[in-house]
Amino acid sequence: MTAAVYASQENTIIGNTVLYGATSGRLFAAGQAGERFAVRNSGADVVVEGCGANGCEYMTGGTAVILGPVGDNFAAGMSGGMAFVYDAEDVFPRYANPDSVIWQRIDSLYWEEALRKLVAQHVAETQSRFAQQLLNDWTLERDRFWQVAPKEMLSRLAQPLSDRPVEERA
Repeated sequence: MTAAVYASQENTIIGNTVLYGATSGRLFAAGQAGERFAVRNSGADVVVEGCGANGCEYMTGGTAVILGPVGDNFAAGMSGGMAFVYDAEDVFPRYANPDSVIWQRIDSLYWEEALRKLVAQHVAETQSRFAQQLLNDWTLERDRFWQVAPKEMLSRLAQPLSDRPVEERA
């Protein structure tokens, strides 16, 4: 396997509606996805380096890691699963749909490790230089990730979103 010679995080390499209704499996793509990425995903674990509008719409399961920008209406109607979005420009809140999800910076060692493992597997599968650089600088870059979770699942998560006691959370 040879690493891409282009800046993977700046190029769209998979089209619209990829993983529509996915029920299982894994996808690692060293590049961006088009619009409606992982819509109705109900069980796949995926890592891409950006996506267009309506990403993770109506998602019910699985894990989506977006290592770059997202389009408008991210996570609209999301009722299950978990998403992580790398946001170097600190603009993600403008693109997230607040009706069914909350988003916060990573605040749990459990979830940080789950994210880091998926990014590491993405590097192993794709040879992404961009993702490798994130891992190399993890102590700095981890604070640029948002964790996106469905409101209706917050009380049913196997692991809480925060390691801090409830009274210390903002």
